[in-house]
Amino acid sequence: MLRKMLLILGLYALASLPARAQDLSKVELFGGFSYMRFHSSPAINLNGWEISGQYRFTDWLGGVGDFAGQYGSGASTYTYLFGPQVSLPSRVSPFGHLLVGGAHFGAGGVGSSSFSMAIGGGLDVGITDQIYWRAAQVDYLMTQFGGRSQNNFRFSTGILIRF
Repeated sequence: MLRKMLLILGLYALASLPARAQDLSKVELFGGFSYMRFHSSPAINLNGWEISGQYRFTDWLGGVGDFAGQYGSGASTYTYLFGPQVSLPSRVSPFGHLLVGGAHFGAGGVGSSSFSMAIGGGLDVGITDQIYWRAAQVDYLMTQFGGRSQNNFRFSTGILIRF
């Protein structure tokens, strides 16, 4: 009887190892290059950085905080966005998200803040079990500076680490 109980407990412990390994990868951190085609008047190209963090509630659904800054032609933009992200967990992992938050635009010493929203997605490619290359993240990024909407394009690439 004791042997059977120990065997069952041992099998249970072995079966739960993959579940524990998955629990370790509930957090993702991304950092990399970001390009934005900002549709002001006239439209300008901005280059900069983007960082984001995701906490996965399930294998396929997480909450994201995304922060970015782009610069060029005497102008700068900063965005801070939050929202859900869905993904297919695999070695090549596509994802999509809807993020809302705010943006700040500055040019010539004058700044303005507005509502912002990003709809997009991308593709993460595994390098190791914990390090991925975000091959592409493409977003439609809407801002509302000066009382009118700007329909911007944003592309990002960089390194993602899963914990």
